[in-house]
Amino acid sequence: MADKKNYYEILGVDRKATPDQIKSAYRKLAKQYHPDFHPNDAEAAEKFKEINEANETLSDENKRKQYDFELDHPGMSGMGGMGGSGGMGGFEDIISSMFGGFGGFGGRQSAPQRQRGADIEQTIRLSFLDAIKGCSKEISYFRNEPCKSCSGTGAKNGTAFTTCQKCSGTGRIKYQQDTIFGRTIQVGACPDCGGTGKKVTERCPDCKGVGYTRKQTVFTVNIPAGVDSDSSLRKRGYGQASPNGGECGDLYVYFRIEPHKLLQREDKDLFVTVPISYRTACVGSKILVPSIDDMVELTIPAGTASGTRFALRGKGVKTVNGTGSLYVTVVIDIPAKLSRDQIKKIDEFEDSVTLKSCANMQKYSNDVSSLYGAKIEKQ
Repeated sequence: MADKKNYYEILGVDRKATPDQIKSAYRKLAKQYHPDFHPNDAEAAEKFKEINEANETLSDENKRKQYDFELDHPGMSGMGGMGGSGGMGGFEDIISSMFGGFGGFGGRQSAPQRQRGADIEQTIRLSFLDAIKGCSKEISYFRNEPCKSCSGTGAKNGTAFTTCQKCSGTGRIKYQQDTIFGRTIQVGACPDCGGTGKKVTERCPDCKGVGYTRKQTVFTVNIPAGVDSDSSLRKRGYGQASPNGGECGDLYVYFRIEPHKLLQREDKDLFVTVPISYRTACVGSKILVPSIDDMVELTIPAGTASGTRFALRGKGVKTVNGTGSLYVTVVIDIPAKLSRDQIKKIDEFEDSVTLKSCANMQKYSNDVSSLYGAKIEKQ
C-alpha cells in the first residue's frame, strides 16, 4: 500500500466512518481548500484535488469496498476488477479470474458498472443580511446534461445498440500474463465497449453518440436563514452527466458572505463595538446599538469601564438550532484634541476625585505598594 494514497487520512476520518461522517469531513475540507478562497495557490489546489479524489472513492459504496480490499491486501489491486459488488466482491472476483473457463466455478458474470458523473461546485456571494435572513438566488452554469433524445445511451432513440460480443455484455475483460512467478490474471474494462457492455450500432444525431450535450443550467435556489461561510447546499443530479449513461453527479453550492460595516458574526452570535462618551461611562445612560434589523436600546450603568461587554439575549442569528445573542463591547471615546480651558477643567475635576473613588486605580496602587514599596496617588 506504499504507493497508494490513504483516503481516510486525507479526509481525517476513521476506517469505520459512516457515509454521513465522510460527507461532513469532505465538505469541511473542500470549503477550507476551495480554489475560490486560495487564488493562485498551487499547494491548496493540489490539496483540493486530493480531497475530491478521496471523497469520490469513499462516498461510493462499491468503490470503497474495493479500496478497503486493496488496503488490506497490498499488491493484489487490479486482480479483482474495479467496483465489484457484495461484501466479498474483491475476493470472489479473484477466484473467478483464476478458475473461470477451466471447468468448475464457472466464472461470475457481473453487470457492467456505470460510471457516475462528476460533481460540480459553485460559489454564491451573499450579503451579510441575506445570509442571516435567507433569500432566493438564481444559479446559472454550463454542464454536460444527459441527452434527452437517447436517454444518455449515445444510441439513436436510445435503442440502437447491441450487446458487446467481446465481453458478452459484462463490460469487463480478463487479461492473462505468464511471468517467472506464474500466471497472473487481471480484469479491466472492455476496450470495445468502454466498459458499458453495449455497442452502439447507430449514433444519436443530437449528441453524436457521447450521451450528453453541453447546455446552460439555470434554476432558483432557496437559501435558508442562518447559513454561514462553512455551510453548503447539495442539489442531487445537477452535476455532470455520466459518460456512459450512469447517474449524474451532484451540484454543491458554497457561500462567500460579504462583511457587515458594524456587525461581526460567530455562528449564531453577533458582535459589535460601540464608542461611548466619558460622561456616559461615569454616570451611566441609555444608548442605541445596531442589530440585525434596527437599533436596540442598551442601558449603560454608572462606572462602566472601557472594554466592558454586554449580552443582549435573543438578538443574534435565528437558526434551526436556536437564536444567538448580540454582544456589545463599549469603549470610551477619548477626545483627540482639547483646548487649554478644557484641560484646566479636567485638572480641576481630577483634583476633586479621591483615589478611593476609582476602584481600578485603588487596586493598582495597593498592588504596587505591596510589590515595590512605592506609593501612587494618581497618574
